[in-house]
Amino acid sequence: MGKKRKRENRSIHPRNKYSGNPPDFNLLASLYPSFQSYVFYSNNGKPNINWKDFNATRELTRVLLLHDHQITWWIPDGQLCPTVPNRSNYIHWIEDLLSSDIIPNSNGDKNSIKGLDIGTGANCIYPLLGASLLGWSFVGTDVTDVALEWAERNVKNNPQISELIEIRKVDYEKQMIDQDTNDDESNTDISRNTEQTCDENKSYHGAPILVGVVKPGETFDFCMCNPPFFESMEESGLNPNTSCGGTPAEMVCPGGEQAFISRMIQDSAQLKQCFRWYTSMVGKKSSLKSLTSKLREVGVSVVKTTEFVQGQTCRWGIAWSFVPPTKKIISSHVASMNVLTFMLEGIQRQFSAFHVLQSVESFFTASGAACKSNAASFHADVCSNDTQFRVTVFEQIPGTLLVRGSLKPGENVVPGFHRS
Repeated sequence: MGKKRKRENRSIHPRNKYSGNPPDFNLLASLYPSFQSYVFYSNNGKPNINWKDFNATRELTRVLLLHDHQITWWIPDGQLCPTVPNRSNYIHWIEDLLSSDIIPNSNGDKNSIKGLDIGTGANCIYPLLGASLLGWSFVGTDVTDVALEWAERNVKNNPQISELIEIRKVDYEKQMIDQDTNDDESNTDISRNTEQTCDENKSYHGAPILVGVVKPGETFDFCMCNPPFFESMEESGLNPNTSCGGTPAEMVCPGGEQAFISRMIQDSAQLKQCFRWYTSMVGKKSSLKSLTSKLREVGVSVVKTTEFVQGQTCRWGIAWSFVPPTKKIISSHVASMNVLTFMLEGIQRQFSAFHVLQSVESFFTASGAACKSNAASFHADVCSNDTQFRVTVFEQIPGTLLVRGSLKPGENVVPGFHRS
């Protein structure tokens, strides 16, 4: 038995307005009489609301957007009601991705960021928050008339940011024939030589997501998505402690989030570098392994995941890119560490530690470093400038590898090395 993995200290994003500063229900109730009627006090005097009451959660979202973001907002009954702190986490994570040096910035104007919100919904929460917090421009897409009407209304009711947001109707019926025609070819290419469960083989048959929505010649810095997490409305109602509303179009699709995000992956394989980053929220942690495997199959250059935390609710994020990574062999935070280990999960069974070691050698050699691998002991010695380190790959179980990097600054070059 191996050591039990230590649980990470989960926290809200540090730049989130509500990090260390949760909504003050007392203050909000005193300022907004319409919210006060939903606030009650527990035995210890702490204010709260009934999270099972859609009207209460909608009013909380309305006053938070107005009080903290100066956004005028409303949605009709039954539409999905977002939680502001959780959605803010997603925005700030994308901000982290865009400001990182993982991939080069092809956008000459760092102050002009453009994103696409897939299924923006009546609430239009991501474009409103992204434009308000960071000045980003957005295209928000949707298919239902109610969602489009109310998204437009929420944009127009905020003239200070309305010019930054376009609401785009997805022509469902017109695009379905072309999508279904391409579906078999895409599924054949992506699933070739891959072992999948029956659930994972469920295909998405719904409105276009990216292909057929992005216009010819159009480019974006990122896309984001709060996908339909569930396969049925019954499944979506399994949490008895909350009521966030939501229509079947927002909450459900055959195959659930796995099928929906898999379609996103297929579309991204066609659009490639039309987006610097493709991202989606994920409702089940168990989905990440399968989705990561699918991404490796289509040849992405990088995959990133994260966890979004808001109270007792957890969601995950997955991001990928086809942009070649920046040729930065050792980042500054890694260079300050002697040993770094991480897990590679979701690897196809036909690939072993040896194949990963080959990839390590190819990567560092192409990056201008000297690299010499030892297949017998599954390690590679790398020398870059005045830094020497060893990468060792251990197979844990089929499909899961442990990678260990041992950094040795200042040592002499290993005999047999030749700088390129």
